[in-house]
Amino acid sequence: MPHPNRVQPDGTFLATKARGTMMGNRGMLHDAGGTIGNRRWVGKNWVCCVLSFKGRRRAILAPGRYTELFFLDEAVALAAGHRPCAECRRADYDAWCAAWATAFGAREGAQVMDDRLHAARALPGARRLRHETGAAKDLPEGSFFASDGRPYLVTHQGALPYAPEGYGPPESLPPDDVTILTNPVTRAVLAAGYGPATHPKAVRPPSHPS
Repeated sequence: MPHPNRVQPDGTFLATKARGTMMGNRGMLHDAGGTIGNRRWVGKNWVCCVLSFKGRRRAILAPGRYTELFFLDEAVALAAGHRPCAECRRADYDAWCAAWATAFGAREGAQVMDDRLHAARALPGARRLRHETGAAKDLPEGSFFASDGRPYLVTHQGALPYAPEGYGPPESLPPDDVTILTNPVTRAVLAAGYGPATHPKAVRPPSHPS
């Protein structure tokens, strides 16, 4: 049976056989028997990692170790409140920091970024993330919103409906207000030029001849 450690764009956890392309960490959320309880985070250092790095191997949900979380892709991880890991994804982390500096006027350290992200994403005293409403047309590419209970990824072609296995065909952005899943701090970084890695089923722009 799959573990309920697949994170959705709205931050909820799901048990699914569908494979993710990235891993993440929010601290130790499971007990000694490997059962994930009601906690959804411990601490503010939420990172998004590659699945393989320098040949390291981990036992999933090992006692006393952090809980391995998985995502369809980086766009989902960002919507769920994570940022690139500075160790296994150094080039992406540097690109994130450069976009952060553009968005906020200064290059800041990981602790400052994590504090700002946590204030924007988490509801104090709750086990869920903070969301707001707004117009889908105002969201930067790489953001997520939900409409009629279904998450969508904003792309150059409109909106891609999300499922744990991948994305559906592009649809038009809805004209009415939607539930915005990606927090405003991360949206500012996306708008400043950070491009998250997306699942192969995400539609990409056509290539231009050189």
